Amino acid sequence: MRLLPLIVLSALLFAPLAHAQDKVFDSHVHLWNGETSLREYQQQLKSAGRPVDGLAAMWFGGPNQALAGDVEKIRAGNDSVIALAKQHPELLPVATVHPYDGDAALTELTRVAKLGVKVLKIHPHTQRFDPDDPRVLTLVKRAGELDVIVLMDNANILPGDSEKLFNLALKASKTKFIFAHIGGLNFRFWNILALARTAEGLFGDNIYFDISATSVVVAGSPIADEFVWTLRNVGIDHLLLGSDYPQLTLPQTLAALDRLKLTNEEKAKIRYGNARKLFGLP
Repeated sequence: MRLLPLIVLSALLFAPLAHAQDKVFDSHVHLWNGETSLREYQQQLKSAGRPVDGLAAMWFGGPNQALAGDVEKIRAGNDSVIALAKQHPELLPVATVHPYDGDAALTELTRVAKLGVKVLKIHPHTQRFDPDDPRVLTLVKRAGELDVIVLMDNANILPGDSEKLFNLALKASKTKFIFAHIGGLNFRFWNILALARTAEGLFGDNIYFDISATSVVVAGSPIADEFVWTLRNVGIDHLLLGSDYPQLTLPQTLAALDRLKLTNEEKAKIRYGNARKLFGLP
């Protein structure tokens, strides 16, 4: 009979810990149609019985491209996602600019930073720019000065993708970067960070990754163990969960994460803990 109070007490003590481990932040969501897309995203999670504690959302991608010269369209898109975030506190707005727009891009970056934007995404493939271009370095350095994190696509679609991003991050060492998709199926490249962080004056601690899309492809595959090895080499504390909605879903992504041979503590950090620290979440 005396065991029952102990069981109840244990449940009360460990319930907050269990909840913390279950928290999820989706760091890669495309809301192409604003509020409508957000409702569709939420309905998808509700149908799957999988709530989300927060999401980083962007207006561009798919049919909405942010190309050089479209300064007014980009500004309007940024304003739309900022306005949506005001209505939905769980939403972290992600803005964009085009590096080749020069001073106009720097002006827009400064403007959105003053409005509270913490993340800027630029996409070498869809926006058609070269990460080696000096205008890109100028932009990402300015982002660092404004304490804005730079999210960049790293699906390795373009030749030299990972190598160029690595060098960009080293040149802009005061800027924090998130490289989406952790190099796609070229994820092996990023094991270089295990060595880079041992070199005097050459660190790479400003590099983070989201594992969106790639984790879904790799989980259950012959190279899954190598992927886990890479995740640990780049540092579990530098990894974020992302769905890349609507191309993929959060339930798919969480199922893939569960299939990877990571510890519960590692998975909890990837699901929410690392995003909490990086983005300053509650």
